[in-house]
Amino acid sequence: MTELNRGNYPHKADILRLVEELSILKAPDEIDNFVQVYVEQNVMPSRDLGDAFHLVMASYHKIDFLLTWNCKNLANAGKYNLIRLVNMQLGLFVPQIVTPEQLFERGE
Repeated sequence: MTELNRGNYPHKADILRLVEELSILKAPDEIDNFVQVYVEQNVMPSRDLGDAFHLVMASYHKIDFLLTWNCKNLANAGKYNLIRLVNMQLGLFVPQIVTPEQLFERGE
């Protein structure tokens, strides 16, 4: 919710209402430890831990796809092998990290 509250964008109020109605996944007790490992291993930057949190949640809950527009820290082919390696060391699932454009085919 914190990120969705940032900035102004079309249909913001509708989106916030929709998200309030969703079932939210529980954060694992060890989430802070996982986030810290991501920072220590240079998987995610320390200045904004939101990306690390999203990756932990998708990995911990074995979500097949982490959908993001963030190509710097998440949907980055150059980082994927490091994410995979660190997740394997932590015993976490490795989700596919994709942008909406990668996930959906465009109609011709």
